[in-house]
Amino acid sequence: MTLFKKEIQVNYKTTITQLGRMADEIALRDMLIIFNEGAPEELAEFSVLHTQAALTRDVSPGDKVLLGDGEFTVTAVGEKANSTLRKMGHCTFKFGGTSAADLPGQIQLEGRGMPSVNPGDPFEVHFKG
Repeated sequence: MTLFKKEIQVNYKTTITQLGRMADEIALRDMLIIFNEGAPEELAEFSVLHTQAALTRDVSPGDKVLLGDGEFTVTAVGEKANSTLRKMGHCTFKFGGTSAADLPGQIQLEGRGMPSVNPGDPFEVHFKG
């Protein structure tokens, strides 16, 4: 029994609402592209769409991402990822766990493979501390 339970500090909390018809093709590359609902159709067809939420602080290495049925640790954040996540609910998650992002809008995640995501599933970012 734990007497002092550390409170989870949620940085970003939203719900997946739709999977673009070509999102599976992107997933074959160990990536998921995410956007707020209402993304232009040419982007939405490749993306996982979610409800809009406020990013309370920048995502940093060591933070946890809950996505669908998976929990992942952030290992790297591209220089534009926090800005686009804040403005459009957009980033590209790369499931490789490397210590550097390949693209400016990318967030590298480490965990047990690709998550299974469906409408109604959670998408959350938790502070590391």
